[in-house]
Amino acid sequence: MLYGRGTERAAVDRLLAAAGGGRAGALVLRGEPGIGKSALLDAAAEAAAGWRVLRAAGVESEARLPHAVLSQLLAPALGELDGLPGPQRAALERTLGLADGPAGDRLLVGLAVLTLLGDLAERQPVLALVDDLQWADPESAAVLRLAARRLGAERVALLLATREDDGPDPAGLPDLRIGPLAEPDAAALLHHLAPELPDPARVLAAAAGNPLALRELPHGADTGALPPAGRLRLAYHGQVSRLPGRTQRWLLLAALEETGALEVLLRAAAESGLDAADLAPAEEQGLLKVDLTAGRVAFRHPLLRSAVADRAPLVDRLAAHRALAAAHGPAEPLRRAWHRALAATGRDADAAGELAAAAGAAAARGGHTGASAAYERAARLSPDPDLARRWTVEAVEAALEAGEVDRAERLALAADRPDADPVTRAHLLFARGVAEFWRGEHGPAHRRLTEAAALVADPHPGPAARVLVQAVHVAWYDGLPAVRDTLTALTALPLPADDPLEPVVRYLAAALGPLAGEQGPDADPAGAGGTGAGRVGAGRAGVGGPTLPEAERAARAAGAAVPVDLALACGAGLVPGHDAEVLDLARRLVREGREAGAFGTLPTLLFFLAEAELFDGRPGLAADHAAEALGLARDTGQPLWTGQLHGFLAYLSAVRGDGDPCREQAAAAFARGGAGAPWARWALGVLDLGAGRAEDAFGQLAALTGGPHAHHVSAVRAVPDLVEAAVRLRREERTAGPLAGFERWAARADRPWARALVHRCHALLAPDELAEDRYLAALAEHAEQPRPWEQARTELLYGEWLRRGRRKAEARAPLRSAEQAFRRLGAGPWAERARLELDATGGPAAAGPDRTVAGLTPQESQIVRLAAQGLSNREIAAQLFLSARTVGHHLYKAYPKLGVGSRTELAGVLPALS
Repeated sequence: MLYGRGTERAAVDRLLAAAGGGRAGALVLRGEPGIGKSALLDAAAEAAAGWRVLRAAGVESEARLPHAVLSQLLAPALGELDGLPGPQRAALERTLGLADGPAGDRLLVGLAVLTLLGDLAERQPVLALVDDLQWADPESAAVLRLAARRLGAERVALLLATREDDGPDPAGLPDLRIGPLAEPDAAALLHHLAPELPDPARVLAAAAGNPLALRELPHGADTGALPPAGRLRLAYHGQVSRLPGRTQRWLLLAALEETGALEVLLRAAAESGLDAADLAPAEEQGLLKVDLTAGRVAFRHPLLRSAVADRAPLVDRLAAHRALAAAHGPAEPLRRAWHRALAATGRDADAAGELAAAAGAAAARGGHTGASAAYERAARLSPDPDLARRWTVEAVEAALEAGEVDRAERLALAADRPDADPVTRAHLLFARGVAEFWRGEHGPAHRRLTEAAALVADPHPGPAARVLVQAVHVAWYDGLPAVRDTLTALTALPLPADDPLEPVVRYLAAALGPLAGEQGPDADPAGAGGTGAGRVGAGRAGVGGPTLPEAERAARAAGAAVPVDLALACGAGLVPGHDAEVLDLARRLVREGREAGAFGTLPTLLFFLAEAELFDGRPGLAADHAAEALGLARDTGQPLWTGQLHGFLAYLSAVRGDGDPCREQAAAAFARGGAGAPWARWALGVLDLGAGRAEDAFGQLAALTGGPHAHHVSAVRAVPDLVEAAVRLRREERTAGPLAGFERWAARADRPWARALVHRCHALLAPDELAEDRYLAALAEHAEQPRPWEQARTELLYGEWLRRGRRKAEARAPLRSAEQAFRRLGAGPWAERARLELDATGGPAAAGPDRTVAGLTPQESQIVRLAAQGLSNREIAAQLFLSARTVGHHLYKAYPKLGVGSRTELAGVLPALS
């Protein structure tokens, strides 16, 4: 029976009611030890009559064992994995140790859990309960958090209980703080537990509303002014101290054996000279319970387990770990190895070797956090300095794989010594550089990565090239001199012709080298990419490099790891304006990334795809890809890309004239460091320009095009906007430098759309007698390679110029065309500006926009497009990392917005969606 807790029970009831009705949800219960979180989980399980209840709990000593909580939670449902799609089933089986093979991507494992819960919920609602999440292994916590965020229309409720002092934090999920019981409820509970207590006021004051303290303190001594948790520990110490010595040793075995497996504990007890009868006094006092059916031993409360372990003398703990190591068989190598390592009193080669081997097996199953901890312990145990260094490197790399960059940096910093061999130092420097990059410390990160590559460049040019490719990415945010220096080092590497990165390196040098050679807006064009000093990697770069399709074909033929090895080249293609090639490659890489489960790379690829779709005139598709990429970047912990994507989404909002969303997204981009700042600044400039705030627009755009990020894709392409704002303010002279650089860039791009923008800029700056020729030249180039947004911008400016010249009849055609294009693109302020100009000419307004797809969310738009292409709900779910039921729910919501009644009618709206 629960005393009080009306608010908490109501929140749990709402969660269950929503899930029972097909609206899945999650709730995190937070509070101090003993405050009643477990009791609320029990009450939820009782309330879920007729539901499928899955339950697990974290154990403090089990937090280093990968996927332990996930294995416990899903154990009753393992017989139903056959219904999962093949890649998901394989990933989950390998993760749980049910099949051999490399670990599945964390996102793929999360999707498998989501699909499994959805499948179970098709038969009956599912309640998943996880207690003591603060002690869950990080891998399980990450998978559960990911699945919870993507729950949608399933009949699934996920209820998690955690403390706030340590362990994985389920950030981003709704939470409820569990406070102390109100005094009347606390008094009622105490009376129920100890009706004959002579001085209940003393216990009520000491317990401070903590239900567990109310249960335990009546049996303990006065513990003074300690907080409830401290009083509880002392109370438990007193209870354990009164037990026979052999019983205390039995309890210690149970406290240190995280699985609670009775079979293992009985073997360990036998190793220690104990038998089952020695456990009886603890059972009689209710300190633990033995479940013969489940084969498990469970303590009355986790605090009791901790108290038993804390109070035991060192000699007893060492003996218990030795007995538990002997009790574990070959089926649990990591647990056996950890107990053996914890029993070691000094350097122990055998224990270190066994733990390192178990760590390698854990890493192969995707348990990189646990593997890192095991490698670190093995290194400390090893008497061999060479092995210790090697295992430290393994610990560092496993931490990087787990996304624990701060921990990787700490380990690397402690192990980085000048006397280490070059390969070891290169690994450690690489880890430190990655950590600095994630924190936004681009200069130090770049120096660290280039130093790492230099250490191994001669004996290992292939690995050095991979480090330098990463350094190019870092250098992009550090400035053009760093890009130039990195490209020089990269192109100087003696890569063999059959190395998969060799064509990628040549393309990067060809794409980025000319820009990296420029020293400023007034740089000599010869130095920018011809035969001058700015050329990078002579003989292998510059204009003589391969095209992007040629580099892709050569890299694939040489066995490149796709999509990872081609990702940076794909993004680099936007720098010289190879947008069509990037669009083609990005679509292909995104598809292959989904099929291969390379979800860590997908935010990067989806961002490049979104940029290319935007530049090619499909802002709707761009928004869909960017929204998906942002969700994936959050799920996979990639702050660099969350910043970029917030900035990009701010720009899309700016084009639509959505001021508040634009500013919110831009603020989020700025808050996450410099990576998203260029897109965010361009967004704010376009927002102001569209609203007629030329002064504010000029300030944003001048800071962007003349600042440290002036070489970025967004900054280069913002120059025409800068020119427009400057002309409106009569500050034409302020555009000379940026426009000169833009002209050089457009000449290198050699694309009609780029030449059109140059003509438009000069039309704005030209005297009236020359402007029209420039406008007509721009429109001719647009006609050769249409880009709706830029073409409409040129038509609007030309129409305005004609109208100001009192050529109203001639102005109507470009203005009408511009208004129609802006409305199709959803660019409301720009369409309104064109309409007002059209009104001023006396011409009729353009026809209203096609509202066929109005009101679709980005996710609904994606789902509808895939469904219109003939994909089933399950196939769409696998692509977008949702459940099939959630896909169906979104389709059902989209139909009335589209004016269709069935799936077969979706093909008719596909052109509008695209």
